[in-house]
Amino acid sequence: MILLSFDIEEFDVPLEQGIRIPLEQQIAVSSEGTRKIIACLHKHDIRATFFCTAHFALHAPDVMQQIVAEGHEIASHGYNHSSFDVQDLKRSRETLEAITGQSIRGFRMPRMMPVDKKELCRAGYTYDSSLNPTCIPGRYNHLHRPRTWFYEETLLQIPSSVTPFGRFPLFWLSCHNLPEWLYFRMFQWTLNHDGYAATYFHPWEFTDLKRNSQAWKLPFVMTNHSGEALLGRLERLILFLKNKGGAFSTYSHFIANRCTKSFKQ
Repeated sequence: MILLSFDIEEFDVPLEQGIRIPLEQQIAVSSEGTRKIIACLHKHDIRATFFCTAHFALHAPDVMQQIVAEGHEIASHGYNHSSFDVQDLKRSRETLEAITGQSIRGFRMPRMMPVDKKELCRAGYTYDSSLNPTCIPGRYNHLHRPRTWFYEETLLQIPSSVTPFGRFPLFWLSCHNLPEWLYFRMFQWTLNHDGYAATYFHPWEFTDLKRNSQAWKLPFVMTNHSGEALLGRLERLILFLKNKGGAFSTYSHFIANRCTKSFKQ
């Protein structure tokens, strides 16, 4: 199974460079990208999981309803993208449930930062996808962590996929910057080896980041193949995997049909 997921958040990347942009613009950028993602998935009849911040959901309820109407899964990406309090775990889940009418089971910490697993269980989550089991210099080093899904007591962990050898990450930046043919084949290799592959993107990647790259001080690795170029890469990845017999799934569907059965055995 192929687990596509998208971190739907207020566009706060410039804040990391000390550049402040109005909240309205942050929401507008992410809303634009999210609508492009929804249209792409609709075109190819694919269901995905959207990890959303409650802050974004409160400011773009129409976008949230569109995600739900298309049959996608909603999971939590915290309350705010740039700040965190342990109480936000439960608060974000309850806010998203009130807005979407879905039962929120999954969580992903912004920027794949650590999160207390016991607090996640107390807040009502059953799975976590906050682990990228590789090394990103200056961000994290998780080379010692399991590479594929595993249970941490009763909480299911679904890491972002990395290659079976070398642990090269298959996340959004790789899709931006690797030669397309190489990324596709690394993805297929991992899918064949593990029986599934999970990756994630952000909505703002599918907008024209180059237009404001200097003003927002965005690095080339983010703006490279962004906007329509990345949308094209995503569509071609979907077609490539479908032609190889790949099936797409939400996280909850994957858990129900594979992880839960394996755990019971």
